[in-house]
Amino acid sequence: MAKEKDVTIYDLANELNISVATVSRALKDDPVVSKKTKKKIFDLAEKMGYRTNLFARNLRTGATRTIGFLVHELNSNFINSVLSGVEKITTEAGYDLIIAHSSESYTKEAANARNLFDKRVDGLIASLSFDTRSTDHFRPFIDKGVPVIFFDRVEKVKDTTVVVIDNYKCGYEATSHLIEQGCKKILHVTSSLSRNVYAERYRGYRDALFDNGISLDEKLVVVNDLSERAGIESAKKMMAIDPLPDGAFITNDFVAAAFIKALKEHGISVPGDVAVVGFNNDAIGHLIEPTLTTINYPGIEMGEVAATALINHLKGVSNISRINTVIINSDLIVRESSLKKGK
Repeated sequence: MAKEKDVTIYDLANELNISVATVSRALKDDPVVSKKTKKKIFDLAEKMGYRTNLFARNLRTGATRTIGFLVHELNSNFINSVLSGVEKITTEAGYDLIIAHSSESYTKEAANARNLFDKRVDGLIASLSFDTRSTDHFRPFIDKGVPVIFFDRVEKVKDTTVVVIDNYKCGYEATSHLIEQGCKKILHVTSSLSRNVYAERYRGYRDALFDNGISLDEKLVVVNDLSERAGIESAKKMMAIDPLPDGAFITNDFVAAAFIKALKEHGISVPGDVAVVGFNNDAIGHLIEPTLTTINYPGIEMGEVAATALINHLKGVSNISRINTVIINSDLIVRESSLKKGK
């Protein structure tokens, strides 16, 4: 079967007996062309099956109107909420997204970065994997003047912007809340301390203990991944400690939910025996019993801020010429899982 010939702006112009320049301007929504004429052109374009030749336009302008979104995983409520915020802003600005994920692998992250660079994305929004050892794979973007925005898991690299919450403050507040509920032996379940988010939350946990006269016991710090298995294993480790800790600060809601479920299966009451605070304010926190005290992590807002910073740079409104840090507000949401005092 022969391939049908593509409809061009010349075909539209001939059909309507108007100039090619008028058709071109109308398709770009140029205000020079009247609304009546635009409607005729748009209606005919739809009827004839006209498609904009983005490839040819990109060759002329030197821009692809695409933005790379490189993250450590996609199976995450938080990442999906960030993506929602990014997509809202980029779509409004007329950009498409190319999404890639590293599956927590530095090697895959570097390969994905190279692929996005070769696809000539106009900008990049990225969150680093657990084992990222270097940010050299982002250097080609920076050297070519392609703006890079890091969010959540970040490294401070010259000529980039980072968008984060105050993880230290959140870790401090979560731990202080448990202490206020009477907890004196607090387990901390976290992930790779080489990443800024977990290192800063740990530092907040440690300093809250110190400021309240509680000694840090490294045996109460459990470093694992962010899986259901990690939550179950952390619960088993805690149950092996004598006397049993009376509080737990867990830096991920999904892990916290698995942790609570495992405790309850072994007859341990939450919050009666162990008060629990999670992190992220994922939907699962409303669904488990007891409902989960957590740190609100505004992913949609973070995505909107990161994308806006990038679009503004591409429009020439702002300039990413140094390390620029944007801090998003975040706060503690108190629910049933931590209320030993029944407040």
